[in-house]
Amino acid sequence: MSDDYEARLQAWVGRELLTRRFGQDPVNVPMIRHWVEAMEDDNPVHLDEAAARETGRDGVVAPASMVQAWTMRGYAASIRPDPAPTGSDELTALLAEGGYTSVVATDSEFEFVRELAPGDRVSVEEVVQSISPEKKTGLGAGRFISTLRTYRDADGEVVATQGWRLLRFRPAAKPQPKALRPRPPVNPDNAFWFEAAREHRLVIQRCADCKSLRHPPGPCCPQCGSFAWDTVEAQGDGHVYSYVVNHHPRHPAFDYPLVVAVIELTEGTRLIANMTGVAPADVEIGMPVVVDWIDPDPDLSLPAFRPAEAKER
Repeated sequence: MSDDYEARLQAWVGRELLTRRFGQDPVNVPMIRHWVEAMEDDNPVHLDEAAARETGRDGVVAPASMVQAWTMRGYAASIRPDPAPTGSDELTALLAEGGYTSVVATDSEFEFVRELAPGDRVSVEEVVQSISPEKKTGLGAGRFISTLRTYRDADGEVVATQGWRLLRFRPAAKPQPKALRPRPPVNPDNAFWFEAAREHRLVIQRCADCKSLRHPPGPCCPQCGSFAWDTVEAQGDGHVYSYVVNHHPRHPAFDYPLVVAVIELTEGTRLIANMTGVAPADVEIGMPVVVDWIDPDPDLSLPAFRPAEAKER
Protein backbone atom coordinates (compact mmCIF):
# COMPACT_ATOMS: atom_id res chain seq x y z
CA MET A 1 0.00 0.00 0.00
CA SER A 2 1.15 3.58 -0.62
CA ASP A 3 2.50 5.78 2.18
CA ASP A 4 -0.38 8.18 1.55
CA TYR A 5 -3.00 5.45 2.04
CA GLU A 6 -1.25 4.22 5.20
CA ALA A 7 -1.20 7.76 6.60
CA ARG A 8 -4.90 8.21 5.87
CA LEU A 9 -5.68 4.97 7.67
CA GLN A 10 -3.55 5.75 10.72
CA ALA A 11 -5.16 9.20 10.97
CA TRP A 12 -8.27 7.39 12.19
CA VAL A 13 -6.57 6.21 15.39
CA GLY A 14 -8.15 8.14 18.26
CA ARG A 15 -11.08 9.31 16.14
CA GLU A 16 -14.72 8.68 16.90
CA LEU A 17 -16.45 6.00 14.88
CA LEU A 18 -19.75 6.47 16.65
CA THR A 19 -20.89 9.59 18.46
CA ARG A 20 -22.76 8.90 21.69
CA ARG A 21 -26.12 7.40 20.80
CA PHE A 22 -28.89 6.11 23.06
CA GLY A 23 -30.65 2.82 22.52
CA GLN A 24 -34.22 2.90 21.28
CA ASP A 25 -35.72 1.51 24.49
CA PRO A 26 -34.83 1.56 28.17
CA VAL A 27 -33.80 -1.64 29.94
CA ASN A 28 -37.02 -3.65 30.31
CA VAL A 29 -38.21 -6.94 31.75
CA PRO A 30 -39.76 -8.37 28.53
CA MET A 31 -36.43 -8.20 26.73
CA ILE A 32 -34.63 -9.61 29.77
CA ARG A 33 -37.10 -12.51 29.69
CA HIS A 34 -36.44 -13.17 25.99
CA TRP A 35 -32.68 -13.13 26.63
CA VAL A 36 -32.57 -15.47 29.63
CA GLU A 37 -34.93 -17.94 27.95
CA ALA A 38 -32.76 -18.00 24.81
CA MET A 39 -29.57 -18.34 26.86
CA GLU A 40 -31.11 -20.77 29.34
CA ASP A 41 -29.93 -18.47 32.14
CA ASP A 42 -31.89 -19.51 35.24
CA ASN A 43 -30.36 -16.99 37.67
CA PRO A 44 -33.48 -15.72 39.57
CA VAL A 45 -32.11 -12.18 40.03
CA HIS A 46 -33.04 -11.41 36.42
CA LEU A 47 -36.80 -12.00 36.74
CA ASP A 48 -37.70 -12.60 40.40
CA GLU A 49 -38.00 -9.37 42.44
CA ALA A 50 -37.94 -11.16 45.78
CA ALA A 51 -34.93 -13.27 44.88
CA ALA A 52 -33.10 -10.17 43.68
CA ARG A 53 -33.80 -8.27 46.93
CA GLU A 54 -32.57 -11.22 48.98
CA THR A 55 -29.16 -10.65 47.37
CA GLY A 56 -29.14 -6.98 48.48
CA ARG A 57 -30.24 -5.56 45.11
CA ASP A 58 -33.11 -3.08 44.78
CA GLY A 59 -34.86 -5.34 42.26
CA VAL A 60 -34.25 -7.44 39.19
CA VAL A 61 -31.20 -6.68 37.06
CA ALA A 62 -30.37 -7.40 33.44
CA PRO A 63 -27.70 -9.97 32.57
CA ALA A 64 -24.44 -8.08 32.23
CA SER A 65 -23.77 -9.49 28.75
CA MET A 66 -26.95 -7.81 27.47
CA VAL A 67 -25.36 -4.36 27.60
CA GLN A 68 -24.68 -4.30 23.87
CA ALA A 69 -28.22 -5.44 23.07
CA TRP A 70 -29.75 -2.30 24.64
CA THR A 71 -28.03 -0.09 22.06
CA MET A 72 -28.63 -2.15 18.93
CA ARG A 73 -30.74 -0.24 16.45
CA GLY A 74 -32.80 -3.12 15.13
CA TYR A 75 -34.23 -4.01 11.75
CA ALA A 76 -35.72 -0.60 10.95
CA ALA A 77 -32.28 1.03 10.96
CA SER A 78 -30.99 -1.54 8.45
CA ILE A 79 -33.66 -0.63 5.88
CA ARG A 80 -33.82 3.10 6.71
CA PRO A 81 -30.24 4.10 7.56
CA ASP A 82 -29.33 7.63 8.63
CA PRO A 83 -28.75 9.84 5.58
CA ALA A 84 -25.59 11.35 7.10
CA PRO A 85 -22.62 8.92 7.07
CA THR A 86 -21.09 8.01 10.42
CA GLY A 87 -17.39 7.73 11.16
CA SER A 88 -17.82 3.98 10.85
CA ASP A 89 -19.20 4.44 7.32
CA GLU A 90 -16.25 6.63 6.36
CA LEU A 91 -13.64 4.20 7.71
CA THR A 92 -15.39 1.27 6.03
CA ALA A 93 -15.23 3.13 2.70
CA LEU A 94 -11.52 3.86 3.19
CA LEU A 95 -10.82 0.21 3.96
CA ALA A 96 -12.82 -0.85 0.89
CA GLU A 97 -10.64 1.50 -1.17
CA GLY A 98 -7.69 -0.66 -0.14
CA GLY A 99 -9.57 -3.84 -1.08
CA TYR A 100 -10.47 -4.82 2.50
CA THR A 101 -14.09 -5.52 1.71
CA SER A 102 -14.76 -8.53 3.95
CA VAL A 103 -15.06 -8.58 7.72
CA VAL A 104 -14.97 -11.02 10.59
CA ALA A 105 -15.09 -10.27 14.33
CA THR A 106 -12.11 -11.67 16.23
CA ASP A 107 -12.25 -10.38 19.83
CA SER A 108 -14.74 -8.87 22.27
CA GLU A 109 -13.60 -8.05 25.80
CA PHE A 110 -16.07 -6.52 28.29
CA GLU A 111 -15.51 -4.74 31.56
CA PHE A 112 -18.70 -4.24 33.59
CA VAL A 113 -18.85 -1.33 36.03
CA ARG A 114 -22.38 -1.70 37.37
CA GLU A 115 -25.50 -3.76 36.74
CA LEU A 116 -28.36 -2.37 34.70
CA ALA A 117 -31.91 -2.33 36.02
CA PRO A 118 -35.28 -1.79 34.30
CA GLY A 119 -35.67 1.88 33.41
CA ASP A 120 -31.97 2.53 32.74
CA ARG A 121 -31.30 4.33 29.45
CA VAL A 122 -28.07 3.10 27.87
CA SER A 123 -25.94 4.91 25.29
CA VAL A 124 -22.88 3.80 23.35
CA GLU A 125 -19.94 5.61 21.74
CA GLU A 126 -16.97 4.10 19.89
CA VAL A 127 -13.40 5.25 19.29
CA VAL A 128 -10.65 3.69 17.15
CA GLN A 129 -7.74 2.48 19.28
CA SER A 130 -5.46 1.02 16.61
CA ILE A 131 -5.23 -0.13 12.99
CA SER A 132 -2.62 -2.79 12.34
CA PRO A 133 -0.27 -2.97 9.37
CA GLU A 134 -1.43 -5.39 6.70
CA LYS A 135 -1.24 -8.99 7.96
CA LYS A 136 -1.42 -12.26 6.06
CA THR A 137 -4.18 -14.48 7.43
CA GLY A 138 -5.87 -17.67 6.36
CA LEU A 139 -8.78 -15.59 5.09
CA GLY A 140 -6.60 -13.22 3.10
CA ALA A 141 -4.44 -10.14 3.63
CA GLY A 142 -6.09 -7.79 6.10
CA ARG A 143 -5.90 -5.32 8.96
CA PHE A 144 -7.05 -5.67 12.54
CA ILE A 145 -9.18 -2.70 13.62
CA SER A 146 -9.32 -2.33 17.42
CA THR A 147 -11.95 -0.03 18.90
CA LEU A 148 -13.30 0.81 22.35
CA ARG A 149 -17.03 1.03 22.93
CA THR A 150 -18.13 2.88 26.04
CA TYR A 151 -21.61 2.30 27.47
CA ARG A 152 -23.12 4.99 29.72
CA ASP A 153 -26.35 5.53 31.63
CA ALA A 154 -28.62 8.56 31.27
CA ASP A 155 -26.40 10.57 33.66
CA GLY A 156 -23.32 9.88 31.54
CA GLU A 157 -21.78 7.48 34.06
CA VAL A 158 -19.87 4.56 32.54
CA VAL A 159 -21.66 1.25 33.06
CA ALA A 160 -19.44 -0.94 30.83
CA THR A 161 -16.69 -0.87 28.23
CA GLN A 162 -16.09 -3.23 25.34
CA GLY A 163 -12.81 -3.76 23.55
CA TRP A 164 -13.80 -4.78 20.03
CA ARG A 165 -11.55 -6.07 17.28
CA LEU A 166 -12.42 -6.79 13.66
CA LEU A 167 -10.38 -8.22 10.83
CA ARG A 168 -11.08 -6.33 7.64
CA PHE A 169 -9.56 -8.44 4.90
CA ARG A 170 -9.09 -8.73 1.17
CA PRO A 171 -10.66 -12.07 0.22
CA ALA A 172 -8.13 -14.45 -1.26
CA ALA A 173 -8.91 -15.15 -4.92
CA LYS A 174 -10.00 -18.73 -5.41
CA PRO A 175 -10.34 -20.35 -8.81
CA GLN A 176 -13.96 -21.19 -9.43
CA PRO A 177 -14.50 -24.58 -11.08
CA LYS A 178 -16.74 -24.44 -14.12
CA ALA A 179 -20.25 -25.56 -13.33
CA LEU A 180 -21.18 -29.07 -14.37
CA ARG A 181 -23.36 -29.39 -17.42
CA PRO A 182 -26.91 -30.42 -16.39
CA ARG A 183 -27.24 -34.20 -16.25
CA PRO A 184 -29.44 -35.84 -18.91
CA PRO A 185 -32.38 -37.89 -17.59
CA VAL A 186 -30.98 -41.42 -17.96
CA ASN A 187 -33.42 -44.31 -17.54
CA PRO A 188 -33.54 -48.03 -18.45
CA ASP A 189 -34.90 -47.18 -21.92
CA ASN A 190 -32.12 -44.82 -22.98
CA ALA A 191 -29.11 -45.85 -20.86
CA PHE A 192 -27.64 -47.77 -23.80
CA TRP A 193 -27.50 -44.57 -25.88
CA PHE A 194 -25.57 -42.59 -23.25
CA GLU A 195 -23.23 -45.53 -22.62
CA ALA A 196 -22.39 -45.62 -26.34
CA ALA A 197 -21.90 -41.85 -26.32
CA ARG A 198 -19.27 -42.19 -23.58
CA GLU A 199 -17.36 -44.36 -26.10
CA HIS A 200 -17.90 -41.69 -28.79
CA ARG A 201 -20.27 -43.95 -30.71
CA LEU A 202 -23.49 -42.51 -32.10
CA VAL A 203 -26.05 -45.30 -32.19
CA ILE A 204 -29.68 -45.47 -33.30
CA GLN A 205 -32.27 -47.79 -31.84
CA ARG A 206 -33.74 -50.25 -34.37
CA CYS A 207 -36.82 -52.45 -34.15
CA ALA A 208 -35.69 -56.07 -34.31
CA ASP A 209 -38.88 -57.08 -36.18
CA CYS A 210 -39.75 -54.38 -38.74
CA LYS A 211 -36.24 -52.82 -38.80
CA SER A 212 -37.58 -49.25 -38.31
CA LEU A 213 -35.13 -46.80 -36.82
CA ARG A 214 -36.28 -44.53 -33.99
CA HIS A 215 -35.01 -41.70 -31.81
CA PRO A 216 -35.35 -40.78 -29.03
CA PRO A 217 -35.11 -44.31 -27.64
CA GLY A 218 -38.21 -46.01 -26.27
CA PRO A 219 -39.34 -49.44 -25.13
CA CYS A 220 -41.78 -50.08 -27.96
CA CYS A 221 -41.63 -49.71 -31.77
CA PRO A 222 -44.11 -47.00 -32.84
CA GLN A 223 -44.52 -48.73 -36.23
CA CYS A 224 -45.29 -52.34 -35.31
CA GLY A 225 -45.53 -52.34 -31.51
CA SER A 226 -42.69 -54.79 -31.00
CA PHE A 227 -40.69 -54.64 -27.78
CA ALA A 228 -37.68 -56.33 -29.40
CA TRP A 229 -34.88 -54.01 -30.51
CA ASP A 230 -31.19 -53.67 -31.27
CA THR A 231 -28.99 -50.80 -32.46
CA VAL A 232 -27.09 -49.69 -35.51
CA GLU A 233 -24.14 -47.33 -35.49
CA ALA A 234 -24.81 -44.06 -37.30
CA GLN A 235 -22.37 -42.75 -39.91
CA GLY A 236 -22.24 -39.48 -37.95
CA ASP A 237 -23.24 -37.11 -40.74
CA GLY A 238 -26.41 -35.29 -41.73
CA HIS A 239 -27.72 -31.77 -42.09
CA VAL A 240 -29.28 -29.00 -40.05
CA TYR A 241 -33.04 -29.49 -40.10
CA SER A 242 -33.79 -26.51 -37.80
CA TYR A 243 -32.04 -24.48 -35.13
CA VAL A 244 -32.34 -21.75 -32.50
CA VAL A 245 -29.74 -19.48 -30.91
CA ASN A 246 -30.11 -19.34 -27.12
CA HIS A 247 -29.14 -16.16 -25.30
CA HIS A 248 -31.18 -16.53 -22.09
CA PRO A 249 -31.59 -17.86 -19.49
CA ARG A 250 -27.86 -18.36 -19.00
CA HIS A 251 -26.39 -21.41 -17.30
CA PRO A 252 -22.75 -21.22 -16.14
CA ALA A 253 -21.83 -24.52 -17.80
CA PHE A 254 -22.42 -23.14 -21.31
CA ASP A 255 -20.83 -20.49 -23.48
CA TYR A 256 -23.24 -18.06 -25.09
CA PRO A 257 -24.72 -17.47 -27.59
CA LEU A 258 -25.53 -21.18 -27.80
CA VAL A 259 -26.67 -22.83 -31.02
CA VAL A 260 -29.14 -25.68 -30.45
CA ALA A 261 -30.00 -27.56 -33.63
CA VAL A 262 -32.26 -30.34 -34.79
CA ILE A 263 -29.95 -32.56 -36.83
CA GLU A 264 -31.35 -34.96 -39.40
CA LEU A 265 -28.94 -37.85 -39.75
CA THR A 266 -28.24 -39.57 -43.06
CA GLU A 267 -30.10 -42.58 -41.66
CA GLY A 268 -33.25 -40.45 -41.37
CA THR A 269 -33.69 -40.00 -37.63
CA ARG A 270 -33.33 -36.63 -35.94
CA LEU A 271 -31.78 -35.57 -32.68
CA ILE A 272 -31.21 -32.30 -30.82
CA ALA A 273 -27.58 -31.28 -30.29
CA ASN A 274 -25.31 -28.27 -29.95
CA MET A 275 -23.39 -26.86 -32.91
CA THR A 276 -19.63 -26.34 -32.67
CA GLY A 277 -17.05 -24.67 -34.87
CA VAL A 278 -19.49 -22.18 -36.37
CA ALA A 279 -20.69 -18.69 -35.49
CA PRO A 280 -24.44 -18.43 -34.85
CA ALA A 281 -24.84 -16.04 -37.77
CA ASP A 282 -23.30 -18.63 -40.15
CA VAL A 283 -25.61 -21.54 -39.33
CA GLU A 284 -28.04 -22.36 -42.16
CA ILE A 285 -30.88 -24.80 -42.53
CA GLY A 286 -29.71 -27.61 -44.78
CA MET A 287 -26.05 -27.10 -43.83
CA PRO A 288 -24.13 -30.42 -44.05
CA VAL A 289 -22.72 -31.43 -40.66
CA VAL A 290 -20.64 -34.18 -39.05
CA VAL A 291 -20.54 -35.39 -35.49
CA ASP A 292 -18.05 -33.66 -33.17
CA TRP A 293 -17.99 -35.13 -29.67
CA ILE A 294 -17.83 -32.90 -26.59
CA ASP A 295 -16.74 -34.13 -23.16
CA PRO A 296 -17.84 -31.49 -20.62
CA ASP A 297 -16.62 -33.61 -17.68
CA PRO A 298 -15.23 -37.12 -17.09
CA ASP A 299 -18.71 -38.59 -16.56
CA LEU A 300 -20.43 -37.21 -19.63
CA SER A 301 -19.93 -37.31 -23.40
CA LEU A 302 -22.46 -35.93 -25.85
CA PRO A 303 -22.62 -35.64 -29.63
CA ALA A 304 -22.43 -32.15 -31.10
CA PHE A 305 -22.22 -31.27 -34.78
CA ARG A 306 -19.93 -29.03 -36.78
CA PRO A 307 -20.08 -27.92 -40.43
CA ALA A 308 -18.79 -30.63 -42.73
CA GLU A 309 -15.73 -29.81 -44.78
CA ALA A 310 -15.96 -30.44 -48.52
CA LYS A 311 -14.01 -33.71 -48.31
CA GLU A 312 -16.35 -34.98 -45.57
CA ARG A 313 -19.55 -34.41 -47.54
